[in-house]
Amino acid sequence: MVEPIGTRPRDRIAGVSRVATPAATASVTKQPQTAPTPTVAAQLSASAPVDVQRVAKIKEAIAKGTFPLSPSTIADALIAARYEWMSNDKA
Repeated sequence: MVEPIGTRPRDRIAGVSRVATPAATASVTKQPQTAPTPTVAAQLSASAPVDVQRVAKIKEAIAKGTFPLSPSTIADALIAARYEWMSNDKA
């Protein structure tokens, strides 16, 4: 027959006896508070995620009429985006 849990004395289990808890001898000293280090997210959010100079060049080229716009390239990108959206739609 199997004995239920907790019927054996806790101070002596299968030949192993408890030892006294060691006394704490070392004292803990607190370090002075330092400024928290910024996280990666904080560092990335500090600046814009786009290349501002490149955007300015593209805006300038569009204003001058020298930016190459290809209707077929735009149409291909729109169709590809629609197919990507459709693959994420739930039936």
